[in-house]
Amino acid sequence: MRADREALAKMRRAGAVVADMHRAVREAAVAGVSTSHLDQLAASVLTSRHATSNFLGYGRPPYPAVTCMSVNEVVVHGIPDERVLQQGDLLSVDCGAVVDGYHGDAAFSMAIGRADAATSRLLEVTEAALAQAIGVIAPGVRLNEIGRAVQRAVEAAGLHVVDGYCGHGIGTAMHEPPDVLNYWPGRGGPRLAEGMTLAIEPMVAVGTPDTFVAGDGWSVVTADGSRSAHFEHTVVVTDRGAEVLTRL
Repeated sequence: MRADREALAKMRRAGAVVADMHRAVREAAVAGVSTSHLDQLAASVLTSRHATSNFLGYGRPPYPAVTCMSVNEVVVHGIPDERVLQQGDLLSVDCGAVVDGYHGDAAFSMAIGRADAATSRLLEVTEAALAQAIGVIAPGVRLNEIGRAVQRAVEAAGLHVVDGYCGHGIGTAMHEPPDVLNYWPGRGGPRLAEGMTLAIEPMVAVGTPDTFVAGDGWSVVTADGSRSAHFEHTVVVTDRGAEVLTRL
């Protein structure tokens, strides 16, 4: 989407709600807490901020929660349930919000308690890949330079970009064109322009980049059971680069 001033103001408000959902979940995500409880906390933020969920009821089968809670080998789209988090788990949290018809979408990953060295490195590399991808954004830059930045950062660390999943345009719908790849496809793609709004979201695995969808119809799981991480921000292209709309 190409956002005008009014649309961008609404997307900033939606992004602020998502950031508040992240803060509430991050503060409460400790060993002994269930992912369904964390989802309820996020839902209470939506209610208090007079926003609605763009996750609840999405797709087929209809998604049953306001967040995705993906643990350890689940890359994305994990459904919150009564599973209790354990010390050392890796939790990825994806949240969205709608304000006056405009969407925000962002994700983060974190360790529950103390992380082992491999998990810490996975988190650091994935978050850094997102930062580097955002850093290349400017008017006139080819879209797929975003994916090239992600791929370079991830592969330089000996990790793997998850196959088959990518970022997206965002605006009056949660998922809009264009696809924002996490790798270089061999061509530059369209040029970025001021006002374009995008969700950038590296998904990175320690082991194989291959995945499968679990029996719940949503949870995307690494084929070899290795851990994965996911970081995402909604951004707008400006004459100064990228403005992050979902940052605290």
